[in-house]
Amino acid sequence: MLYSRKGFPEQDEILLCKVTKMFPNSVFVDLLEYENKQGMIHISEIAPGRIRNLREYVAPDRQIVCKVLRIDREKGHIDLSLRRVNSSERRGKLDEIKQELKAEQLLKNLAKKLNKPVEELYQKLQESVLQEYPYVHTCFKEVATGEADLEKLGIEKKLAQELTAAILEKFKPPKVLLRGGITLHSYASDGVERIKALLTDLEKSSPTIHIFYLGGGRFKITIEDIDYKAAEKMLARVQERLEKFTDKSSTAIFEREKKE
Repeated sequence: MLYSRKGFPEQDEILLCKVTKMFPNSVFVDLLEYENKQGMIHISEIAPGRIRNLREYVAPDRQIVCKVLRIDREKGHIDLSLRRVNSSERRGKLDEIKQELKAEQLLKNLAKKLNKPVEELYQKLQESVLQEYPYVHTCFKEVATGEADLEKLGIEKKLAQELTAAILEKFKPPKVLLRGGITLHSYASDGVERIKALLTDLEKSSPTIHIFYLGGGRFKITIEDIDYKAAEKMLARVQERLEKFTDKSSTAIFEREKKE
């Protein structure tokens, strides 16, 4: 992993570690997120209760998620705990590392394309991006949603453009999808034209709206957006438009599809 921080971690910080040495009453690990830093886990902090076989919980070279208990900066000692990390914290840390490795793979592919050492590209990010963000991938995600601009963060223009293009391809923001059914009937003399006009207006009102004909006056509507509030707001507009369609000779019924 290219990512590494300088200095010491904070108390209660959750870290990814690699087991390096094992003794009867303690385990020593490398802190993979902090360069040249080691920590110690006392046997009492491996797991609750009596431990008969330490290797049931840890083994040399195994990566584990730990919590920082105490730090002695003068002596350079870092005490860690394995047992005090709950399942949510463990999943969160492993997901962070997974996303960071994804960002690093993007940089490796770009470095190959530009015929440059990946360490050189990463160094440029460290000098600017990691001054503002805890991880590279958190910056990349904001670039993907348009909330961050690499050039404004200090990345040279050409590299910023190359990186942004790669990020938009690999870090596409998750989309919110709302679904529903619309039933339309009209007994007016121009009923067919009214229904067509309504459907056309709805689809033209936003590129996030898609309507599919199911038959018998029934239609399926989907609203796809990267923002939940925006999708809900658009759905409210659709329902408002359907209500205006309804009169003495025409009806529009909307039924939202429930999430499973």
